[in-house]
Amino acid sequence: MDMQLQGKTALITGASMGIGRGIALALAAEGVRLALTARRLDKLQELGAAIVATGGTPPLLISQDMYAPDAAQMLSQAALRGLGQVDILVNNAGGSRSFKDLHVSEAQWEEALTLNFHRPRQLADALIDSMIVQRWGRIINITGKSEPDHVNGAFCAKAGMHSWAKGLSRMVGKDGITVNCIAPGRVHSEQIFRNYTPEYRQWQCDNEIPVGRYGEPEDLANVVVFLASSRASYITGAVIPVDGGLRRYQF
Repeated sequence: MDMQLQGKTALITGASMGIGRGIALALAAEGVRLALTARRLDKLQELGAAIVATGGTPPLLISQDMYAPDAAQMLSQAALRGLGQVDILVNNAGGSRSFKDLHVSEAQWEEALTLNFHRPRQLADALIDSMIVQRWGRIINITGKSEPDHVNGAFCAKAGMHSWAKGLSRMVGKDGITVNCIAPGRVHSEQIFRNYTPEYRQWQCDNEIPVGRYGEPEDLANVVVFLASSRASYITGAVIPVDGGLRRYQF
C-alpha cells in the first residue's frame, strides 16, 4: 500500500534509540525527509548513516536537551529552517518517572511534567500554525499506560497528554490536521533492558502478554507510519495501544 508520504517532512524527538529510532527508519523508508533530535549527537549520527545506507535522504540532526527552557522554540525553529516545513510531529521524548515514595520533591514533579507534557505541547504549539496554512498536518504522541501501580510522574503527564490531544484534535480537524496518541506496552529499548531482568521479561511474556513476546520498535513504527499517512485521515483524537494485548481495559 502506498502511504503517500514521499516528500513529506517530519520532526521526531527522542530519535536516537529504541522506539524513536524505529520510527525514524520507518518514515525514512517511506520517503519522508527528517529532522531528528536527541541529546546524544553520536547516536543521531549513527542513525543518520543507517538512513542514508538504506537509500534515505540525509536527515537534519539536532542535539537538544528537552529540559532546557527554550527547547521547544530552538527545535521548532531549527526544524523549520532545515526542512522548510514540518508536516509531521512525532513527540517521542520523555520517559518513566516512578515515584514510589509517598512524598517527592516539587523539582521531581516539575521535571516529569516538563519532559512528558509541557515540551510536547509546546512543540505542537510552535508548529501548528504552519500546518494550518498548509491545511495538512500530523501530530503523533508516544505516551503510555493508564494503569499505574503507584504514583508515576510520567503517567500523570501522559494522562494530561491524552486529554490535551483529544481537545486539540477537535479544534484543528477541519484544517486537515490529525492529533493522535500511541500508548506502547513493553517494547524493547534501553530503558526496558535497564529496568527489567531477562527472567522478569520472560515471565511477563509467558503470563501477561497474550501474544507471548515483547514488542520491537518496528511494531510501533508501523502504526506511526499509518497515522502519518493520508490513509489515516479519518482517525483523530484517538489513544491507540500497541502492547500485544497487555492492557486489560476495554476502552
